Amino acid sequence: MSDGNERNQDGNNTPSQGGEQTRSSRLSLRPAGRQEVGRTVDAGSVRQSFSHGRSKVVQVEVRKPKRNATGPGAGAAARGGRAGGRALTAAELAARQRALELQRKAAAEEAARREEEKIQIMSAAEAARRAAEEERLISEQKAAEIAALKESEQQAAREQAAAEAAARAAEQAAAEAAAREAEEAARSAPLDPRSHSTGGVQLAAPVQRLRPLAERAIMPPRPVQPSRPAAAAAPARNNETLHLRSGAAAGGDDERRPAPRRSGPGAPPAPARRPSAPSRKGGGSDRRSGRIDVRAAIEGDDDKTRSLASVRRQRDRERRQAELERLRSDQVRVVRDVIVPETITVAELANRMASRQGEVIKALMKMGVMATAAQSIDGDTAELVVEEFGHRIKRVSESDVEIGIEGLEDSADELLPRAPVVTVMGHVDHGKTSLLDALRTTDVAASEAGGITQHIGAYQITAPSGKKITFIDTPGHEAFTSMRARGASVTDIVVLVVAADDGVMPQTIEAIKHAKAANAPIIVAINKIDKPGANPNRVRQELLSHEIVVEEMGGDTQDVEVSALKRTGLDKLEECILLQSEMLDLRANPDRVAEGVVIESRLDRGRGPVAAVLVQKGTLRRGDILVAGSEWGRVRAVLDDRGRQLKDAGPSMPVEVLGLTGVPGAGEPFVVVENDARAREISEFRQRKIKEKEAASQVAARGTLDQMLARIQAGVQKEVALLIKADVQGSAEAISTTVQKLAHEEVAVRVLNASVGQITESDIQLAKASNAIIVAFNVRATTQARELAQREGVDIRYYSIIYQVADDVEQLVKGKVAPKHREKFLGYAEIRQVFNITKTGKVAGCYVTEGLVKRGCGVRLLRDNVVIHEGELSQLKRFKDDVKEVARGYECGLSFAGYNDLREGDVVECYEMEVIPA
Repeated sequence: MSDGNERNQDGNNTPSQGGEQTRSSRLSLRPAGRQEVGRTVDAGSVRQSFSHGRSKVVQVEVRKPKRNATGPGAGAAARGGRAGGRALTAAELAARQRALELQRKAAAEEAARREEEKIQIMSAAEAARRAAEEERLISEQKAAEIAALKESEQQAAREQAAAEAAARAAEQAAAEAAAREAEEAARSAPLDPRSHSTGGVQLAAPVQRLRPLAERAIMPPRPVQPSRPAAAAAPARNNETLHLRSGAAAGGDDERRPAPRRSGPGAPPAPARRPSAPSRKGGGSDRRSGRIDVRAAIEGDDDKTRSLASVRRQRDRERRQAELERLRSDQVRVVRDVIVPETITVAELANRMASRQGEVIKALMKMGVMATAAQSIDGDTAELVVEEFGHRIKRVSESDVEIGIEGLEDSADELLPRAPVVTVMGHVDHGKTSLLDALRTTDVAASEAGGITQHIGAYQITAPSGKKITFIDTPGHEAFTSMRARGASVTDIVVLVVAADDGVMPQTIEAIKHAKAANAPIIVAINKIDKPGANPNRVRQELLSHEIVVEEMGGDTQDVEVSALKRTGLDKLEECILLQSEMLDLRANPDRVAEGVVIESRLDRGRGPVAAVLVQKGTLRRGDILVAGSEWGRVRAVLDDRGRQLKDAGPSMPVEVLGLTGVPGAGEPFVVVENDARAREISEFRQRKIKEKEAASQVAARGTLDQMLARIQAGVQKEVALLIKADVQGSAEAISTTVQKLAHEEVAVRVLNASVGQITESDIQLAKASNAIIVAFNVRATTQARELAQREGVDIRYYSIIYQVADDVEQLVKGKVAPKHREKFLGYAEIRQVFNITKTGKVAGCYVTEGLVKRGCGVRLLRDNVVIHEGELSQLKRFKDDVKEVARGYECGLSFAGYNDLREGDVVECYEMEVIPA
């Protein structure tokens, strides 16, 4: 049969039992005229393969209930099938298609309706389900407790019954053993001839029945304990037989030993079919056990069913979707805290409000703002949108990263006395640095180029009394105004040094203004009193004009006469400083994070960025994370003014700090923060602000569109481009300020970059691209940069005194200023007669009344003292000869280039243009 099926599956035509040929059909025992509708048995063969490599073919028959065709179309279909069938017309096909479409639409609508009903039922019955679940759990818990109690009682009863049964069995076994022994003894004893005499023959003992081997092999019965509680629910049977072989094992055994079918009368009766055991799990017969079912293999229904967890997840999703739809339908809004920065995109704003982008765009359109989802809006507009949607707004700014870095205010109990910070100010070459050298017993002035101070320095000395004083030395040159301003802003006391032989000078007046702006007390130190022409009283009188009244003249300003060279009056100056500091009661808290200001900064070749800082609050320790301006770093070393290593620095102590990522700006405040992430965030914010400010200044320098067009029409504006490299930040700042003041209305001075450190190859390339001059102040170029500058033709100028820089830049600016053209009057000539000459035009016969007339000069034709023509003189003749000039009192012939409207009585004014250098 299986071979026939395989041949039928190949599609070969095979004769059936009725002798008829079928088209591509398998062999069948069904009569040819039988309808397909009436089939109740499907027969086929299935090849099964096993894990040990063997396989077999099993014939399978599936019985199905008989379904008779009903309806008016059934008979017609049957008749049509017997008659061979009829093709449908176009109208019938169209009607059938419409009916199918309507049926599909109806099915889709019905499915949608059922889905909605399912969601409503699930959402409505969720609470009831939860309550029922809780009640079920409680009832199950109680039932489990009761079952456990009953089980314990039954266990005790079973143990007692088992003990009693064992005792009875033991007694019975002993009695049976005794009986058997007595019986055996009786059998083995010889017969008494007196009592059993049968004609003189002795009878043997009766033969005991021999039990069959199968009966002797059966083990004595034992009570079978159920392994699961579910087995206890089934009715117990006393004659229950233990089956040692399952269905799969039996099938495999049958495969190995196929039993022959005997139909004779001597064949044993077939065993009764036992009912199948119930499933161990409560999922029903739909859940697959992993083995292949024959019926499923034939019908093709071998897909695995969904798990309970998958069904639960689907129900949870449907429930959440129903809740969301209910919230949307009821318009229930959740009030959120929306964080809005200075600028935000529409998409991000909608995301933070958990709203649709279309709704946010619609709200903006109502406000008159047309913006897409990717465009940014300002914080004020975003605030209006958030308030319209009913949320709470929280405005933030980029500058919020700097909030809280200064720390809290110190209480009066935490403040301790600190050393005063004294700034020495005055005019250039009045002896400020020499005075500090005398106090520190050092010689800093000898190392300064030109004998003038061009750096700001900070030192700390110890007075004979044991108290410490911090001095800040500022330059006196007019270019270092910003340094003097920084020194005055961080100081407690200002010492104004005035030379007794020179008096009050411009930078002295500037220093007085800086001290008054900083609201710092002033102590006047009249220096150089040892010189022959010294006059301290003249200095005191000149100070009166600037509202500085010393104590000798009834004022409150202390003055001291000192000599830095002879070292006289220094102890009195120290006493005045300490007295003033006691009156100010200077205090600070050393037990807090350090805060202060950057006095000066530079780029050292071996140590990297070095910043000279003044600690104002707290204590700066090695290893602290420092933020100074737009730079940050971890403090690697702390050095004092003499280069000695320190572990920490307290208030009013000037130190040098190593370990910053870059050179901070002079005058920038510094603060210690808790971690490097906070320091990096603050530094990036400040650097971004600096870049935005530079970009804005460049845009402002380009001017408006009208100014740009005017420059284009007039020609490219001339400029002097400079790249400044200095040893310290303060010097670079001062040079940049000085050269920008030298700009001319025709020539601009543009500073490409003002930084510290040696000249590198990148500086040379920048100067080459911008056609700039490199100004090197107390720095030198590297070997590679020097060779590159020689190849590229870049001009590097080295300076050590700042006024030399100003002089050279001024000469550069003047060299690019265009020379001036000035008109020079030559004379007048009166037209006496006009001649008309062929091929030449009109020629004026003139008489020179004043000055002279030159050939090729500029002329103006005056008629009734009104200029009617301005041009050039083309020909100048006297008689028939061409001449260069005609003096006063002589006659000449004049011809004008491109003009012939000449009349007698007109006056010719002659002039020429001369060039005046700038």
